[in-house]
Amino acid sequence: MSSSILTNRHDFLLLFEVTNGNPNGDPDAGNLPRLDPNTNRGMVTDVCLKRKVRNFLELFAPAREAATANGFNILIKQGAVIETEQKKGELAAAESLPKGSKDQQSEAAKNWLCREFFDLRTFGGVVSTGDGVLKGSAFGQVRGPVQFTFGQSFHAITPLEVTITRCAVTKEDDAKKERTMGNKHIVPYALYAAKGYVSPAFAERTGFTDADLELLFQALINMFEHDRSAARGEMIVRGLYDFEHVGTQHPNNADQNKREARLGCAHAHQLMEGIKVALRDGKTFPESFVDYAVNNTWTAETLPKGIKLHLRHDGTTIGPRQG
Repeated sequence: MSSSILTNRHDFLLLFEVTNGNPNGDPDAGNLPRLDPNTNRGMVTDVCLKRKVRNFLELFAPAREAATANGFNILIKQGAVIETEQKKGELAAAESLPKGSKDQQSEAAKNWLCREFFDLRTFGGVVSTGDGVLKGSAFGQVRGPVQFTFGQSFHAITPLEVTITRCAVTKEDDAKKERTMGNKHIVPYALYAAKGYVSPAFAERTGFTDADLELLFQALINMFEHDRSAARGEMIVRGLYDFEHVGTQHPNNADQNKREARLGCAHAHQLMEGIKVALRDGKTFPESFVDYAVNNTWTAETLPKGIKLHLRHDGTTIGPRQG
């Protein structure tokens, strides 16, 4: 995989489904599946999706190629103390720039942290705690190149509360009880869509590379395969449509092509609207994925110039159309 800093803009659409599970519980509503009260359509937060990516990387991070290459540690994880990791970055900066100014050292600390932690250089974060050089520094707030929207179901959902029992008890006082009761919340079925955006301008600031992007897409495709639980037994990614901006110019005009690929060759909403999702004829509500018709209307002839569409879920590519 290429270790070059990402230079092309990407916009992507992620389709995923849940069957008899809770894709993202709301702690303010007794862990009920999140929903939009105006439409009753289900919601999954961007934070939830990022958590799945982080969990995948913790399990399947690639080997680091060299000490100076990007690492794949995760900063935001269970039990982590951000200030502890931040101090390591500040110490590394002080050792590499013992006579540097505060701004130089804070930038070096930020760069060290971004190099070590995949999620920081991908999603960004705040690393300005404590009393070190990053406190109050502009480099203490890292804006990542990859951002997600909330996922939202295509149709209204009907969350169910299911009562469950168990034969074991928790406390000695309940030892005479034959069983105890509990409940869980599920969505019988829903298909969700979330959108993502990758900015090469911010990739330059965090050191996000082409290899990091490939790893991100690998994580998105496989994030539910190793996240099974009683609440999320059957969640599946059904589509990942990656629109890469490559430029409209002839290869001889490399500078202009590079500028277009960085800026973008079409509006993201226009590209994503070419992926049509609708219920099949005769269906009034979805019970499974087969009740939906997912239609990619883009072809090599109809894609806007300078756009390459990668269907990451099946390994095919459409376009680009140039000239």
